Amino acid sequence: MQPRNMSMSGVVDLAAVKAAGEAKAKAEQARAEAARQAAQGGGAGPAAGAVPPSALVIDVDEAGFERDVLQLSAEVPVVLDFWAEWCQPCKQLSPLLERLTIEANGRLVLAKVDVDANQMLMQQFGIQGIPAVFAVVAGQVLPLFQGVAPEQQIRETLAQLVQVAEERFGILGIEVDPSAEGAAPAAPAEVPAGPYDALLEAAVVALDAGDLGGAVQAYKNVLADDPGNTEAKLGLAQAELLTRVQHMDPQAVRATAAEKPRDPAAQMAAADLDLAGGHVEDAFGRLVDTVRVTFGEDRDAVRVRLLELFEVIGADDPRVAAARTALARVLF
Repeated sequence: MQPRNMSMSGVVDLAAVKAAGEAKAKAEQARAEAARQAAQGGGAGPAAGAVPPSALVIDVDEAGFERDVLQLSAEVPVVLDFWAEWCQPCKQLSPLLERLTIEANGRLVLAKVDVDANQMLMQQFGIQGIPAVFAVVAGQVLPLFQGVAPEQQIRETLAQLVQVAEERFGILGIEVDPSAEGAAPAAPAEVPAGPYDALLEAAVVALDAGDLGGAVQAYKNVLADDPGNTEAKLGLAQAELLTRVQHMDPQAVRATAAEKPRDPAAQMAAADLDLAGGHVEDAFGRLVDTVRVTFGEDRDAVRVRLLELFEVIGADDPRVAAARTALARVLF
């Protein structure tokens, strides 16, 4: 999906706008005081309140959302990146957003939200699929875009966000001081390369380039020699899911699934969309229900697809364990 043009008519007012306004006033006072101190000191040394570049990219959760996002948005536009570990497009978008945020040099902060750990926030923002990107300015939410978009379009969207923050809210961002990072961390100990690292890296490169077929083949090459390779199994399941959904018409797929609740192909396609959009329990529940009402080869095809979706999320996820139990009850 392409980034939407931002319009202040589409802003959603949050309950914490008042708190954000108070925070903005305090921030303005702090900036004025910092300016006075800098003038008195001849401008030597870093400005008071300056932050290191690493502080421009943060992880947020439901407990700290008001402090880390709403209040902070009175000083600097906060870009919200809703992502999940299993979401392959998220792995393409998040590094790009991080790089563009650092390049903005204090005019933006990127707040990353793991939807698996913060389901309530996902629901409050009405997110239908990930990656999804929003902005918060002075306590108000602006939807930006969903999915992965070309870098130039994302740059233009973020530039427009900065302009809106400056012209309509008087929010100029925060000062960044590279010297505040402190001593560079010690270099990590070198880990010997594994026998399949080159193939796994080739798969990731193919995914980043949008070459899903190349990624699938690279993962299959690893599994041909090492069938138990966990990273390759996870990567293959994710790449195959993306391959199946990349050309789907979501509205048509969901309409067909609603019209044909017992049709295995229709339900498997809808489940793929559910999972790709972050609705893990919906995907699993849909296929368990379909197994319940199908027989023979149809039932086995749905069961196999469900097992494939388990691989996308990972065997350790509690939602997988719950769905396995539900599947066993239906089968036995």
